[in-house]
Amino acid sequence: MSSSSPSPTRVVLLTGPSGSGKSSLAARSGLPVLRLDDFYKEADDPTLPLVEGSSDIDWDSPLSWDADTAVAAIAELCASGRTDVPVYDIATSSRTGWDTLDIARTPLFIAEGIFAADVAARCQELGLLADAICLRGRPSTTFRRRLARDLREGRKSVPFLLRRGLRLMRAERGIVARHVALGAHACARDEALGRLAAAAAGRHRTTTPA
Repeated sequence: MSSSSPSPTRVVLLTGPSGSGKSSLAARSGLPVLRLDDFYKEADDPTLPLVEGSSDIDWDSPLSWDADTAVAAIAELCASGRTDVPVYDIATSSRTGWDTLDIARTPLFIAEGIFAADVAARCQELGLLADAICLRGRPSTTFRRRLARDLREGRKSVPFLLRRGLRLMRAERGIVARHVALGAHACARDEALGRLAAAAAGRHRTTTPA
């Protein structure tokens, strides 16, 4: 009698505009979660981009994020079930330490963040990708949810949050379109939950990231 080998661990990349409900959906799924926002660069990094025509750092640009370290963490989780991840303080834009994330050989986990789609092609090439999902909603609803969260958590100054919020609301449809072009499937919460259930059952995505 032959024994079957365990299924390889795969990742669902969960992206969407800031405030679209990614963290809430990931928590609701019951799956282990890797927070990709913890891979932001620090405030003193000379490669940080600026908002055009402003002195504000553009934290919504993928250039403000360490994609290489994020992909390495995803790959290590898929290979061994554990990895060290930075602890990032958004208010001070700095890494304050490191934690170990242990998913105990779970066959599926979520990596969520606004830049998740930016690594979809790389995860696909490495054979790690189960699905890539972009949460989509009404820009006005996303604006209210994002502002309430950022004010509650004291992420940045109020003027900065208002400027950023209005800029993102105007750009939201373009943000979603960019994620789709990178290989994510745009949908609302209920469809996203269905896709997560399908991935957990081993029915992986059939499309290929651009």
